[in-house]
Amino acid sequence: MFRLRGLICDSISTVQSSEMIQSSAMTMNSTAVSQSLRSRPFAGPSQLAIGFLSLLLLPTAHATDHTPPPVQPATDFAAVEVHADEKLAIAAEPYDTKDKMALFRVDYLSHGVMPIRLIVTNNGDRPISLRDARILFITPGGDRIQASEPEDVERLMTRKEREGSKVPMPGPIPAIHLKPKASNKSIEEDFDTFEFQALIVEPHTTRAGFLFYDLSGLENPLSGGLLNLHTIKDATGKELFYFEIPFSKYLKTKSSQMN
Repeated sequence: MFRLRGLICDSISTVQSSEMIQSSAMTMNSTAVSQSLRSRPFAGPSQLAIGFLSLLLLPTAHATDHTPPPVQPATDFAAVEVHADEKLAIAAEPYDTKDKMALFRVDYLSHGVMPIRLIVTNNGDRPISLRDARILFITPGGDRIQASEPEDVERLMTRKEREGSKVPMPGPIPAIHLKPKASNKSIEEDFDTFEFQALIVEPHTTRAGFLFYDLSGLENPLSGGLLNLHTIKDATGKELFYFEIPFSKYLKTKSSQMN
């Protein structure tokens, strides 16, 4: 009986031990869950501020390296004028959309400044001089507008846009200083990178770059507007016939692409 009783006791002890192990495991699991929930930090103001700061510092999906577009012959563009006798072609490509504006460091269109890409192709055997050239935007009303210098564009920007703004943060966290939307440095860097700078167009060569025109206050300046180029000279110093490039050609192509 003792042995049987011992077996029964061993069996009961084994069952009790199993139940205790299961109970202990459940208690440990419960404790682990509770500790996990307790150890999870509450998203208070500091954590929210840090998260907000992280979002501000993330690169945007439309980030650009601000590299000039590839150079193509002037005849590849819609708004072009070709002087066959002088073997010279000049095109103008307005940057008049938000998508195109992503190329630059500053949103010029929002301040009434329109970048216009100038493309000059010399198919002749002698160089062409643009040293004395005058390149004017002629408005639909006949006004003649010269290309802007960086200082001209800077004057159009507000102090807040040039210096940036601050986002107040809760508690002891210092305010976040947002990057200026149109700092003088960004404008000058854009001009250094993109401005048309060629004084000579070599034989069988295409030169391209941007000119920036202050068209603020004008409604639909491209409709009826044109780009006028004169005082272009050949290698002997002889002045060539002037160029007038109507933007209606560009608008017509743009309209057909949208339809």
